[in-house]
Amino acid sequence: MSEEELEYEEPSDEKKHKGFSFTARITVSFAAIALMTVMVAVGMLSFVWEQYFQSYTRDNMENLAESIADSVEQNFKTMPNDWYNGALAAATSANALYDTVNIQIVSSDGWVVYNSGAQGSIGNLSFSDNERNTASAPIVVNDEQVGTVYVRVFGSDTLLTQADQDFRNKSYQAMIFASVFSVLVAVLAGFILARLLSYPINLVTNAARALKEGDYSARTGMVGEDEIARLGKTFDQMADAVEANRDMERRLVTDVAHELRTPLMAIQSTVEAMIDGVFEADEERLETLNSEVRRLSRLVDALLKLSRLENRANKVEFAKIDLVEQVERVVLAHQAYVEESGLDFTYEHDDHVIVYGNADLLRQATANLISNAVRYTPEGGSITVRVTQGELMGKIMVQDTGIGFTPEEAKNVFARFWRADAGRARESGGLGIGLSVVKEIADRHNGWVRAEGRPNEGARFTIYIPLYSRSTSLRKGKTAQAKRLGINN
Repeated sequence: MSEEELEYEEPSDEKKHKGFSFTARITVSFAAIALMTVMVAVGMLSFVWEQYFQSYTRDNMENLAESIADSVEQNFKTMPNDWYNGALAAATSANALYDTVNIQIVSSDGWVVYNSGAQGSIGNLSFSDNERNTASAPIVVNDEQVGTVYVRVFGSDTLLTQADQDFRNKSYQAMIFASVFSVLVAVLAGFILARLLSYPINLVTNAARALKEGDYSARTGMVGEDEIARLGKTFDQMADAVEANRDMERRLVTDVAHELRTPLMAIQSTVEAMIDGVFEADEERLETLNSEVRRLSRLVDALLKLSRLENRANKVEFAKIDLVEQVERVVLAHQAYVEESGLDFTYEHDDHVIVYGNADLLRQATANLISNAVRYTPEGGSITVRVTQGELMGKIMVQDTGIGFTPEEAKNVFARFWRADAGRARESGGLGIGLSVVKEIADRHNGWVRAEGRPNEGARFTIYIPLYSRSTSLRKGKTAQAKRLGINN
């Protein structure tokens, strides 16, 4: 097992305990939210419930005071102006029932005629109707108030019946049970939700890990339209592109090796034969060596040009140019070459197509398209070059009647060293770099290139270049100036 595998499979304790897992965080979050919600709910309910029981106790206090006042009033009628011969019996009975209730009866002239604690003067009166735990009721005899009954409760549970106390206790027990149950349900729901959320994330993680370890067939296989499903499908598309690029890379290495190996082997065998005296170093042998060296030079030069275009290494000057005039130069330069290949050559164009671009690059792109068409068009075919003007773009179209390509192959035609399978074995096959250069040139002009074709029916490539306008040239000039000054737009 390698050191890298050991590091991956056996992470340190610090890494293991660095943080909670996604599932744990979601579960704890749900529990915390549920706990806070329960605490707020129980607090509010307890407050309301206590207010209710206090109001209930207050009503009982007032009822007790009125009941004592009514009894004293009836007894007082039978024995007028005599407080101590039975008039206070009701107060004494009530005091015997509630040992935490203080009852006072005060006469109209201010004497405390009854105090469940001790009798005394008005100085012993410490009751007030404004106190929350005190209730009072007047004693009225023959429409005249002869005294007042005061009832003070020292405990909130004093005037509650056993049924009232049981109901209140069970209510609080129910609240506690409901709170615990709610938190447990929230934890379970959070755990289930976290697992549901983490499952597709784990699919993406596992697929990414497999892709990192070289399994380019790893996919999530996720379906759906939600955000995570779209993430999975996007990852699968990325994996498809990575796999395709990997295959393209292997193919590229093979092609580059083949392109380099062929001329190098020819040069090596020829030089060795001349050294051994098998061949004489005559003009014919030297021309063979020179041809192969030029072939190597073209390959290296093409790679260098493509690299410079991709890296924006060379400064490109843009100007107002007539696309018809520039393409016509390329057509005239290639006419003999095309006709010698046994192909019909046609050039069609509008009167003037003025674009904002670089003449050298656009001529190179057109030449690459014509050379590509000649390379893959059998003798007797035809090539058409057309320059037209659209509403916003100037167009250079090169169409042939060659071997063409499928819609799937059309997606790869601009990849470097790529060639259609039908043309890979052709001796006339090029280096597979020309179309990549065309795409880079179109990109440098803020345009694009489009490839269309059908197998055995031909191909059509169209370069789109923005038409010239004063605003376009000013915008290009400002961008170039900003780049020179090191200003980022």
